[in-house]
Formats: sequence, structure tokens, C-alpha cells
Amino acid sequence: MSSPSRSPSPVSLAAVTDPGSFRGFPPAALEFYRRLAADNSKTFWADQRSVYDEAVRGPLEALAAEVEDRYGEFRIFRPNRDVRFSKDKRPYKEQQGGYAQSPGGAAYYVAIDAEGLFVGAGYYQMARDQLARFREAVAADTTGPELEQIVAGYGGDIEIGGRELRTAPRGYPRDHPRLRLLQHRGLTIARRFGAPAWLSTRAAKARIEAFWTTAEPLNGWLDRNVGPSEEARSQEGRR
Repeated sequence: MSSPSRSPSPVSLAAVTDPGSFRGFPPAALEFYRRLAADNSKTFWADQRSVYDEAVRGPLEALAAEVEDRYGEFRIFRPNRDVRFSKDKRPYKEQQGGYAQSPGGAAYYVAIDAEGLFVGAGYYQMARDQLARFREAVAADTTGPELEQIVAGYGGDIEIGGRELRTAPRGYPRDHPRLRLLQHRGLTIARRFGAPAWLSTRAAKARIEAFWTTAEPLNGWLDRNVGPSEEARSQEGRR
């Protein structure tokens, strides 16, 4: 979208979290992304960068500092989009988030956008060697039923993601009792919380961690039976 003819009015920084400790995501964070969606331009970003730093980046960094003892290093995504090979040339992502990763590679994810809070976990997309191990474990009667039971326990507002294939993967029968799981190329759970009153308070951390605790059976199964990709390690060794 083209830049407006006049400089955009500033987003209010009222109730922005204090630096150094997590106090939730303020209304200014959601308003920032609503306005970015309407004017995703370098002009808007430059004018409103202080809002991003204080209302979005600051709370994420504060949250990261508080969860790293339990979940490990927390990485925050870059706000810029990679537009080199995309027809969509909007320069900035219209959400911001980050993730921690277990030793086995399972993620604990959180994001904020114009609609509010989004929290997720699992393996977003598996590499070839991970996918092979995942399918073997799903098909095996010693490990597959456990995952089936774990996934069946997620209901209500929790969404299951990562299922892509329309039929059975090569080498597996179409009538396999766990066909729906075999069709996954990634396996995640996620919940969109929206923008409840607690989002701008410290209670947001408890809600995020409660969801991640709910995800631990899934991430534990993935870590035990799939684990990190060996392909990435071998490629790094050849560099």
C-alpha cells in the first residue's frame, strides 16, 4: 500500500509495559498491527518504530527473560519479511513472535498481532529424516497409540495443525488405523486467545505457560520418537 500523504498520528503508548519485567502486551501492540495492516510501508514503520520497540519487542524480550530458565533460549523473529522471491512485497510481518526449542527440537511458540495473542507448540514442519521417523513411530503399535491418545485429548479451542497429505504416504496402507496422523508433515497444537482483559497484565505469562504445559505430552512424544533433524547437522558439517 502506498504511503499516506501526511505523517501518521502516533499510536498511544498508554499502559505500555515497564522495561525489565513482563507485564503483558498493551493495547498499543494490537493497535500498532491494525495500523500496519492498513499501511505496511517503510514510512509508517519509521514513524512508529518506537511503538514497536516499547509495545511489542519490549514485552517479548521481557517474557523471554522470564521463561528461558525453564524452556531454554527464546528466539524472537525478525520483523522484516523476506521478499526476495515473493510477489508480495510488503516489507514487514503483520505479527511478531518468538519460540523456545526443546533439546529434541519441539517448539514452544507465542505471537502477537492485531487480533491478540496466539500460542502454539510442536513440530511445524519436519525434515525428511524426521518425517520418516515420525511415520515409523506412528505406525508402530508400541508408540503410535500413545500419540493418538495425546492428540485426542486436545479439544475445545485447541487447533491441531500440520496435516497435509490427502491419502496415505508411500509405503503405508490406506486403511491404517492411524492414517490421519500418518498424513501429517508437521504436528502442532495452537490456540488463539484473542484480546481478553488479562492480555495487558502479568497474568498473560501464566496463560502462555499453562498452554505450553498442556503441550508437554505432545512435545515429549515428538522428542522421544522423532528428535532433531540429522540432515541439518550433516549439511553444517560439510560447510
